[in-house]
Amino acid sequence: MPPRSLWSGAISFGLVNVPVKMVTAVSTKDVRFNQLHAKDHSRINQKRVCALDGEEVPFEEIVKGYEVRPGTYVIVEPEELDGLDPVATHTIDILEFVDLDQIDPVYFDKPYYLVPDKRAEKAYALLAQSLESTNKVGIAKFVMRTKEYLAAIRSTKGALVISTLLFGDEVVPIETLDTPGLETELSERELKMAEALIESLTEKFDPDRHEDTYREKVMELIAKKDEGQEIIAAPEAEAPARVEDLMAALEASVQAARDKRADGKKKK
Repeated sequence: MPPRSLWSGAISFGLVNVPVKMVTAVSTKDVRFNQLHAKDHSRINQKRVCALDGEEVPFEEIVKGYEVRPGTYVIVEPEELDGLDPVATHTIDILEFVDLDQIDPVYFDKPYYLVPDKRAEKAYALLAQSLESTNKVGIAKFVMRTKEYLAAIRSTKGALVISTLLFGDEVVPIETLDTPGLETELSERELKMAEALIESLTEKFDPDRHEDTYREKVMELIAKKDEGQEIIAAPEAEAPARVEDLMAALEASVQAARDKRADGKKKK
C-alpha cells in the first residue's frame, strides 16, 4: 500500500513548475509503552490541573501564554496567531542551488519523498537527473500546516527527496562547546595510524546490514513475559577501560580489523 499524501503542490524554480505530492519517507519502529496503574493494570489518564488550586481545568478555560520573565506571562489569543500564519501558496520555492557536501548533516531534520503528479513525469525526471548529475541540492521554502519550512531537495536513485532543515539559529555553534580536544596537537604518527584504522574499517554503506538489536530484545522480552516465562535480568555491562597508551590501542585495533576482514574473505 503506497504511503498517504501529506501535501500536494508544485516545485517552483525559475519559470518551471513541477506538480508533486509529498509522502512520508520514514516509518519509525519504536516500542511504545502505555502507563498503567501497578495495582490493577488500568490505563493512566492525564488531567490538566491548575498549579495554584489543584483543580482540573476545562479545555475551554485554557489559554496560551509565553513566559517573558519568571512568573510573568503574555497571553496570546488564537486569532492573533492566525493573523501571523504564512500564506499557504502550495509551492515549494527553490531559492538557490548549493553543493550537497556544503550542508552539514546537523542541519537535516525530517525527510519526505516527492512524487510526480499526473503529466509531470518529464519535468520531474529532468529536475531529478539534473540534481544528481551536478551533485546539487535545491534550497527551498514551503508552507505546510500553517508553518513555513526551510528545506533541501536532492535526488537519489531518480527520486526527489525533500528534507526539512533547521534554521541557522537553531543549531548550537561548535565554538560554544567546552571541548579541550578541539585544540589538541597530534603527532603525524598518531594521525597516520588513526587514518589506517578508519581505512581498515571502511565499508560501503548498507543500512540493511545494521539492525535495531535493542528493539528486537525488547519485543522478545515482551513475548516471553506474555507466555508466562520467568525473566532473569542480564548482568550490567562493564564500562570500557580507560585507554592509557593511545598508539598501542590504535595499532591493536588496526591489526584486529585487518584480521577480521581477512577471515571474512576466507569464509567467502
